[in-house]
Amino acid sequence: MSAPLPPVVRQRGREDYDTTFAAMRAFTDARTADTADELWIVEHPPVFTLGLAADPSHVLNAHDVPVVQTDRGGEVTYHGPGQVVVYLLLDLRRRQAAAKLLARDLVQRIEQAVIDTLAAYNLAGERKPGAPGIYLSDGPQRGAKIAALGLKIRGSGHTYHGVSLNVAMDLTPFTWINPCGYEGLETVDMRSVGAQAAPAAVQQQLADQLLAQLAR
Repeated sequence: MSAPLPPVVRQRGREDYDTTFAAMRAFTDARTADTADELWIVEHPPVFTLGLAADPSHVLNAHDVPVVQTDRGGEVTYHGPGQVVVYLLLDLRRRQAAAKLLARDLVQRIEQAVIDTLAAYNLAGERKPGAPGIYLSDGPQRGAKIAALGLKIRGSGHTYHGVSLNVAMDLTPFTWINPCGYEGLETVDMRSVGAQAAPAAVQQQLADQLLAQLAR
């Protein structure tokens, strides 16, 4: 069987989370066996999002930032300006047939794309068992979280939601929550550890790395 075509990359700019969330579900509801996979690149105004199993008490003080219940996996996280978000709208069954790509493999490939993106800016990232996302692996802020990951995989094998990488943000809202359900978890961005990278450049780098991982 031939490999699936590369996903179409769409730049959606800055968009309210609710708008993107509704669009992801509508796209997934409407897709057919012939629908091309897509990667959506977006930046959100400030918002806290809750995964299906999230404990709302992990939002310590929202400070008037909207809190949105979603249908992804994972706990609470924050999205805001200066963060690169890429949503993966994939037909996982089609990719399974071509490359034996299982859900856990998809998560590992997304994480590797983030690690490789950070490496392009001389930053070292690593996984932590049982804690999806990417964490700094060296330096004074070793162990701090720099990227979050959460997916929805329907019974049809169609995926949406995705990954967020902190580039050049106001990190204060992360102190208003227990990030990903972990009390006291330090959250950083690329700028705070010395990478003077423009979010637009990191968007392109991360999209390219995701495409490379999905082509394997």
